[in-house]
Amino acid sequence: MNIGTTIRGYRLQKGMSQGDIEKRTGLLRCYLSRVENGHTVPSLETLQKIARALDLQLSEFFAEETMAKEMSGLNLGEEEIRFLTQVQRYSAHLSESDRRLLLAMVRKFAQTTLS
Repeated sequence: MNIGTTIRGYRLQKGMSQGDIEKRTGLLRCYLSRVENGHTVPSLETLQKIARALDLQLSEFFAEETMAKEMSGLNLGEEEIRFLTQVQRYSAHLSESDRRLLLAMVRKFAQTTLS
């Protein structure tokens, strides 16, 4: 897993520049560039700063990899895994009630599709 690629993905998804992250964290833009390009591995403390700047939980940086590992044991195609990974990423930004509704819909779909 390249944490820098994950950070860049979330940053771009939120329409933010490295300068925006610099302003929110105090980390230099050149340092952020080195992290995103895989030249530097940030400490957990630095990752926490970046997560806060992106309005994310620290665990969200690692969620996609965890989900991919969990799904690898299922009999799912590549497109299904990609779709579920995207659902997980975007559901992190939903309210708790919307997230529960989405989860219920996914479960219902899985029950009817995988049965």
